[in-house]
Formats: sequence, C-alpha cells, structure tokens
Amino acid sequence: MRLFKAILIALVVYTSAGSPSTMAAKDKLVIGITQFPATFHPNIDSMAAKSYILAMTARPFTVFDANWELICMLCTELPTLENGLAKKETTPGGKQGIAVTYSIQPKALWGDGVAVSTKDVLFTWKVGRHPKSSIGNMELYRSIYKVDVKDEKTFTFHFDKLTFDYNAINGFILIPAHIDEANFSNPETYKNRTAFDTDTLNKGLYFGPYKITEVAPGSHVVLDRNPTWYGKSPAFNRIVVRAIGNTAAMEANLVSGGLDMIAGELGLSIDQAISFEKRHKQKYNVIYKPGLVYEHIDLNLENPLLQDIRIRKALIYAIDRKAISERLFGGRQPVAHTSVNPLDWVFAENVPKYSYDPKKTAALLDEAGWSIKKRGVRTNAKGQKLTFEIMTTAGNRTRELVEQILQSQWKAVGFDIKIKNEPARVFFGQTMTERRYSGLGMYAWMSSPENVPRTTLHSEHIPTKANNFAGQNYTSFKNAEMDELLETIEIQLDKSKRKKMWKRLQHIYANELPVLPLYFRANAYILPKWLTGVKPTGHQYSTTLWVENWGVK
Repeated sequence: MRLFKAILIALVVYTSAGSPSTMAAKDKLVIGITQFPATFHPNIDSMAAKSYILAMTARPFTVFDANWELICMLCTELPTLENGLAKKETTPGGKQGIAVTYSIQPKALWGDGVAVSTKDVLFTWKVGRHPKSSIGNMELYRSIYKVDVKDEKTFTFHFDKLTFDYNAINGFILIPAHIDEANFSNPETYKNRTAFDTDTLNKGLYFGPYKITEVAPGSHVVLDRNPTWYGKSPAFNRIVVRAIGNTAAMEANLVSGGLDMIAGELGLSIDQAISFEKRHKQKYNVIYKPGLVYEHIDLNLENPLLQDIRIRKALIYAIDRKAISERLFGGRQPVAHTSVNPLDWVFAENVPKYSYDPKKTAALLDEAGWSIKKRGVRTNAKGQKLTFEIMTTAGNRTRELVEQILQSQWKAVGFDIKIKNEPARVFFGQTMTERRYSGLGMYAWMSSPENVPRTTLHSEHIPTKANNFAGQNYTSFKNAEMDELLETIEIQLDKSKRKKMWKRLQHIYANELPVLPLYFRANAYILPKWLTGVKPTGHQYSTTLWVENWGVK
C-alpha cells in the first residue's frame, strides 16, 4: 500500500506554466510522441512511432477505418467475391486459393513525380518474399505466390489459400522501385542500405499528403506538404513530430507552448491525462479511446528458467494486476487474460485466469525446486538464484512505475528482478527484434479487428540470425496445436466455426503463458480546442492516416 500511495502521489504532482501555442491557420502543427523511429522503412521492424509518422507520407492499399470497416485507400475499389474482383481458384499445388485484383489510384505519384505503379508492387513483393530481407510481416508476402500485372495501375495477387480476410492487404506498403531497387542488390544488407534510412529526405520515397523534409535523430521529424499528393489538400503547411521520451517533460512542453497536441497513440498515460484534464480543460479537449492495445510482458522462452511452466505461472500469480488497473488507471484499463480484447467479437470469456495469489506462487516455486531463500531471494539446490531482467522503453513514466510495482511484488515472493530499460529505438530496433533480452520485455501490441497473431505466435516466425531476424515471435514460442490453429483460422470462412477456433487459441495462450498479459490500454488524445478532425480508431491504424481531414476552427 505504501508503494501504491507513493506512486499515486508521483502521478499527480506536476509543475506547469504558460499556455498552449496559438497557431496561425494552415501554417504549422507540432505533435508530441514518446518514441523516435528506429527505421523509416515501412516494412522493416514494427514500431508505433514509425507507423504514426509514415501514415502521413504514404497510404496502404486497404485499412480498417474508425468504424472498424475494411476500406480502400490506395486502391480504387475494394475487391470482393461479389463484385468479381476476387475469384476463387485452384493453386498449382491443387489447393483452394484466390485471385484478387486491385487498381491503384490513377493520380498517385511519388514525391518526385514518378507514377506509383505496378513496378512498385512487384518490387515490394520481391523484397517481402526474400528470406533475408528482414521484413516483419513475411507471411503476407509468402502467401502471394504470383503477381499478374495488367497495366501500370492494375494487378492481381494470387494467394495460396482462401482466407476470411482475403481482400485485406493492409500490411503491403509500397516501396519505390525506382529508388530502392539498387539498394536491394544484396538482400542481407538491405536493412542497412535502404534509402528510407540512408536518404530519408528523398522526396521520391513518399506519396502521401506530406513528405519528410528534416530528421533530427532522437529529437524530431519535419513533414511538409507533398505537392504530388492526389487527395484532399491538408490544412497545415508543415507538421513537426517531436519525440519526448519522458512523459512528464512532454506535458510540460505542451503547457509551455512547445507542442500543440499530444498523440493518443504514443502520448500521456490515462492517469496523467485525467490529472491534466482537471487542470487544463478550458484549453484542451481530452479524448479517451479504449481499443485493441495490449500491454504485456514477453518471456524469452530460450531462458532455461522460463521454460518451466511453473515459473511462468508463479510470475503471474504474484502480480496484483487488478490493483494496478484500479489504482493507477482508475479502472479504465481492464486486466487482460489473453491477447484478445473484449471489444473484439472473437473474445472468449471462459479462459484460464490468474488472480493475485502469492500462496500459489510459493507452492509452484517450492514444487519447482526453488524453496531455499537467501536474503529473501529463492535459490535452488545448486545455489542458483531465481533472478530475471525486465526491460521496457526508458522514459515512459507509467511503464517505469508499473515495473517498480512488479519488481516489489515479485521480490515479496522470492524473485530477484533487475530493471534494465533502453531508449525505444534501441529496445524495438534491436533488443526485441533480435531477441537480445534475457528474460522479460514489457511493451504493447496494437492490432486490428480479428487480427490472427500468426507472426507473433507461429513457430515459423521466430526471428533468428539465419532468417536475418524476420518475424515477430520474440518469445520463441513453439506449440504444434497453436501453429495448426493459426493456419486453419485464416482459411475458415464460417464465423461460428472460426470463433470456436479462436476460443481454443486463447485457451492455449492462457495455459502456456508465453506472455504475461497485463491490461488493455485506453489512449488519451490531448488536443487543443482549435484543432478539428482528429478521429481515434481504437485499433492499430493511427489517426494520421486521415491527417488531410484535420483542420482549424
């Protein structure tokens, strides 16, 4: 209780001065986020900061909108079986596949005036399919076994299976062939040679409402209007995205006029936002949006200690997640039992749940042979300490406070937990991507509705040196039944049958605990009252995908 009281005091004590900037209409908007991208390549690594920025510079072919409906963005019409743009077919291997035809927006141009074309589609597919290219969502590219080009703007993807989301190619973000193809001559080194990182200011890399015109690593990114943008003209001539890892410093920058707004996707925590709203509601609108953001702790299952399911269960029984949710977040961020949010229609209610129970933790550790305590830390018969390292993004005050609570609760039952945090660009760019963490890694996944977690749970998606660290199964989880479910859910078109499979998937997840679920986050958007058009989605696709709809009162 003393620890909780201390944390609560820390959460509400701030110093603030000044007032938000009064910005000239259609001039400049300054946005605060908590992380700086590790790379600007759209398909390498998975990081919210990068997605937030690049959403203003490019468009996916398809995406889920704020109503959770699949829509076209770069394509002209969403292909369906009903409109004939999607057609079932038999693959060369004799299986059920599907051919899906898309047309690119006719006026879409890269920032240097070159047409966005099927040449870019072919090149992006080539990069995504290569086993050494370091692309994160390699399953999407692998499943497209052939591409037919009709003309400069029309193409057909041939998928090796018919999936329930056959027309959703949200993760297929184009790479300009005329700029980056030369850098792909050696696929193994492409990650370090791509123009997105070696020539980031090249206007030919972007075809959205904005283009990147300045990058100060670790500090800020400047985006200016893109004159070749084919859509609605955005209201602001310039947008500056500032990365401020310390959320208390971010709030101070907002009230002093250094920022105009704080992004909900990567901004203040709920507790900070509630406190901020009480003090500044006359000048700012605060929007709380619950959504498909899953805060959790990955466990490195190559650590011999964590391979023991009893230790994994002992860890979660020792955490009072309900108290963390209620006392830190006012109950706005519910406890998670699996990675599937109750807002998603495939959520299963009846899965194994782990309530706070230190006695069960003690019994599990005794059974596992960790019954000898020396200076409060459990050891085994060989004298080995029960010790782990936990890592997260440095400067994120809420995560760091949660870490302190976890460390204290685990210490009470005999775990020795050491905190080792890193800047977000290192933590996501290397530590998690290359599985350099030794024990526990705390962060969040953002997903779309009914998002099959193949890339994070399938055994074929474990990043290794051999595959140049492609894939996002950072835990090294291997389970044959889970692999089969991930493969069969995708191709089951009957929703009732699919929901049963989802229920089984969640049961395996909760039983095996490759991950310690914490809670589902709600995002807090801190917006000046003069800003209009920002519409939170509640899923992984950020508000900046619709930045051209933002305006000034």
